Amino acid sequence: MDRIVVIGASAAGLTAAETLRREGFDQQITLVGDELHLPYDRPPLSKQVLSGVWETDKISLRKDADYEQSSIGVRLGATAVGLDTDARAVRLADGDKISYDGLIIATGMRPRLLPDGHDLAGVHVMRTIDDTVALRAELATSSRLVVIGAGFLGCEAAASARRLGLEVTIVDPLSYPMVRQFGDEVGGLIAELHRGEGVTVRTGVGVEQLVGDSGRVNAVKLTDGSQINADVVLVAIGAIPATEWLADSGVTVDNGVVCDAQCQAAPGVYAAGDVASWHHQGFGEQIRVEHRMNATEQGMAAARNLLGANTPFAPIPYFWTDQYDTKIAAFGHLTPDAKVSVEQGDPAEGKFIAHYTRSGKLIGVLAWNMPRELRKARGLLAESF
Repeated sequence: MDRIVVIGASAAGLTAAETLRREGFDQQITLVGDELHLPYDRPPLSKQVLSGVWETDKISLRKDADYEQSSIGVRLGATAVGLDTDARAVRLADGDKISYDGLIIATGMRPRLLPDGHDLAGVHVMRTIDDTVALRAELATSSRLVVIGAGFLGCEAAASARRLGLEVTIVDPLSYPMVRQFGDEVGGLIAELHRGEGVTVRTGVGVEQLVGDSGRVNAVKLTDGSQINADVVLVAIGAIPATEWLADSGVTVDNGVVCDAQCQAAPGVYAAGDVASWHHQGFGEQIRVEHRMNATEQGMAAARNLLGANTPFAPIPYFWTDQYDTKIAAFGHLTPDAKVSVEQGDPAEGKFIAHYTRSGKLIGVLAWNMPRELRKARGLLAESF
């Protein structure tokens, strides 16, 4: 194997490329990214960068010289639009083709959009540095923000904007914020957290229309007939795996790039990070994980398996969210049908450990402002794995 191409200049893509070097691969590595920025850390975008505490240079994962030192070739502003697995070549939007002997797909996600309204000024999504800088600039001259979507991104951005002094409203059709991630019990506590900080939380109601005047958004009309005035709107209704370019490639796509337990999607083709759906042997099911730690761990696993390790990737997923002065962190696979029980602390006091069980088996542990205790709880989860 002489040429390995990594599509996606992401945390997963960079980790994969660096792991190839550490594992002794001394031939050509090309890292291809569609943004003009070198790989950077995404979690701070909705928090430190949006709030202005950090500038964008602080989230760069490596310095320019690091790429030269490791002899990793980088092509930025290059969008992959096609893959020929028979010819082992990736086609780029500029018409160029990159041949490979081994390929790692780490293209991540793209924001899910509303059916209409995104042409209005003041309507934003947030996935990239450029998205975040544009939103931050508007928040600096605005007073009312409506966040559509109460998942990780929506809740974190709402908290950042509230701390900047904006009047913030969160809208979501589900019963509680972050209910898909944590369930009703913890979702209800997150709603209380935001309301306690002065945020208006409108759950159980959807968005009918973004209302504009002279080409700029000025309100959000909800499905119950009510209307919320807005200077700025953030659409944070989830993301979609960036897999369109894989059509007719021979790589199976179903809510991401479908991989086996070793992260292999096709002969010589592996996937890592948010875009990868793989068979997790510990859980006994196909899963896809959109969290930062998984991007790093899976990038390493995909690289090693491409080089012949043939080791199943079966981590205990770890994820977290910081909102205001509250840190919520969890290990495991917290499914919506899990039973939740508080095992330590007290939600009323703002500190607790919760266990998530399904069919009597422990499948996840969550800590609300108890990071040290979470590490102990992880040990219990590992025993039941």
